[in-house]
Amino acid sequence: MDEFNRYAIYWAPESGALARMTAAWLGWDPDSGMAVAQPDLGVPLADLTSDPRRYGFHGTIKAPFRLAEDVSRGELSAALVRVCADAAPVVLTGLQLRQIERFLALTPEGDAATLTALAARVVQHLDPCRAALTDAEIARRRPDRLNPRQRELLATYGYPHVMEQFQFHLTLSNNLTEVEAAMLRPHAERLFLPLLPRPFRIDSLCLFGEARDGFHLLERHALTG
Repeated sequence: MDEFNRYAIYWAPESGALARMTAAWLGWDPDSGMAVAQPDLGVPLADLTSDPRRYGFHGTIKAPFRLAEDVSRGELSAALVRVCADAAPVVLTGLQLRQIERFLALTPEGDAATLTALAARVVQHLDPCRAALTDAEIARRRPDRLNPRQRELLATYGYPHVMEQFQFHLTLSNNLTEVEAAMLRPHAERLFLPLLPRPFRIDSLCLFGEARDGFHLLERHALTG
């Protein structure tokens, strides 16, 4: 029996300074599948990053989903290999640190239309591998708070923030109060800004699997189209 109950397609940094820093910041390394000691910054970093910790540092391309009953992990992997072989790398201006609503995140600078198109292609290509949402899963998405188009996308693709509603971001914190954001942001700026790539190149996508302890990076596939 597969040890992973859900799968997702994410962008994640390859081994290097940014991957090491983000793993330490969140306290979880999805590549090794192990907890990482967080730095002592004089702020309650563990408490302020508890929500994104189990997911690891990533940018969502296709949000977590259960496999359809007649689809194996191997078939999902093969489908991802095919779409990556046909998709070209995406090159963006860079990354920037922003506050989105109440959480800190890294987001692309400039026009991200090519990334939105890549994500839409992956979502459509892999959606036959996804199990239909249960009533409980639909309720967790709070459809009453979604706009009509997002409710339509939720019904079609199991996630409301896809296609033209997609916004690529790399989450760095829980939802924060104004005081918490003011306390945490200077540390994020000091640690991350020197490491942010310019340009920001997405030339691979990763298959992640969710186990009891968190999300694990299972496979990485180059974009070679």
